[in-house]
Amino acid sequence: MPTITNINDLKRIYENRVPRMFYDYAESGSWTEQTFRENTTDFDQIRLRQRVAIDMTGRSTAGQMIGQDVSMPVALAPVGLTGMQHADGEIKAARAAENFGVPYTLSTMSICSIEDVAEHTTKPFWMQVYTLRDDDFMRRLFDRAKDAKCSAAVITVDLQLLGQRHKDLKNGLSAPPKLTVKSVSNMMTKVRWGLGMLGTKRRFFGNIVGHASGVTDPSSLTTWTAQAFDQSLDWDRIREFRKMWDGPLIIKGILDAEDAKQALNVGADAIIVSNHGGRQLDCALSAIKSLPAIMDAVGDKIEVHLDSGIRSGQDVLKALSMGAKGTYIGRAYIYGLGAMGEAGVTKSLEVIHKELETSMGLCGVRKVDDLSRDNLLVPEGFEGRWA
Repeated sequence: MPTITNINDLKRIYENRVPRMFYDYAESGSWTEQTFRENTTDFDQIRLRQRVAIDMTGRSTAGQMIGQDVSMPVALAPVGLTGMQHADGEIKAARAAENFGVPYTLSTMSICSIEDVAEHTTKPFWMQVYTLRDDDFMRRLFDRAKDAKCSAAVITVDLQLLGQRHKDLKNGLSAPPKLTVKSVSNMMTKVRWGLGMLGTKRRFFGNIVGHASGVTDPSSLTTWTAQAFDQSLDWDRIREFRKMWDGPLIIKGILDAEDAKQALNVGADAIIVSNHGGRQLDCALSAIKSLPAIMDAVGDKIEVHLDSGIRSGQDVLKALSMGAKGTYIGRAYIYGLGAMGEAGVTKSLEVIHKELETSMGLCGVRKVDDLSRDNLLVPEGFEGRWA
């Protein structure tokens, strides 16, 4: 294994080993990609407050997310098409998360099914669901998650319609990938990826094909997907989903304080401050800039997590110090998965854990629960002054 010291080392290997359409799928945002970029660059504006002559021994990153013990407050975010980044990708990512002691969140739009992941892991994982119009499919999806012993459901509420991602349209993104002269010539250079995909039977959307009414092949899947997302979604509809799932519930995709209050009112156990990694509403605020107002509105009433833009343990530390009780990585672990499979996901977690633990010590903090705004230097007007 090459020497890996940071997440960007994994990203460079990932870019060389995965077909371009799947690299672009992960490494892109919607429209102008302003929000995609600012999710990471806005973290750079926050500085850490160094403290010295403080006992740094016995540091621990252990904590809890929605009452579950975690080795650090970092979960693997739901990422669609993970099994196209590496053969059986969802299974490998889930196993790496389980062994590291952090939550794994399976996407509805995964290649490996709920049952596949449950069969190859020994501890409960979390299940992400979209707000779809098909009640029968939704009920059965929640029931399948219960049967698989999923310990939490994550409802994504910021995808009633799809933000345009230029690269995906130009690449003809699909699962399995469309065979064009351009895509085939590129895939021929990704020998390791290709051998892995030849060796697995999992190349379609495993949670949908054979489970949604009338979806038996990629062609019928395309038709179903175009009609599935519910543009009429409202909070009453989310209350209906809450009745379908009686376990811990997390609502993902909150950027506004008023929406955070609504999520509290429908009985969610936690919310995720997220803009879908900059892949939906372009020109929206970054997740980290949206966090303070949401903490002020609901932070003492509901558990608040943060997703979008985290690429390092220092980013995790900043989010926790701003009040979040948990964080999520998506692209950071996808880089590892595409680069080295399960070992790469483990390496991404090791990198972030070491950065978090070391930075905590240099800030004079020994436990993640003791992190606070006192550990940060936040520029005046960080959230912006908007008319």
